[in-house]
Amino acid sequence: MKKNKEEFDYDAAVAELESIAAKVEDPDTGISDIENHIKRSMELIAACRAYLRGAREKLAAMDAEDYN
Repeated sequence: MKKNKEEFDYDAAVAELESIAAKVEDPDTGISDIENHIKRSMELIAACRAYLRGAREKLAAMDAEDYN
C-alpha cells in the first residue's frame, strides 16, 4: 500500500532529525549550515508534535467510543 504524498511520515522525520544531530555535532559543519539544520529541525519537531497530538486525539476518540 502506497502512502499519500501529503501523509506525514513520522519515522522518516525522526531519522532526518537524527541525521541532522550528527551533522551539527560534526566539527567540519559550518556555522551557516548549522543555522539551516536548526531551522529544519524546528520544522520537523513541530510536525512530529502535531502528528503525535493528532494520534493522541484519535486514540482518545476511539477510547470514548468504546465506553459509549
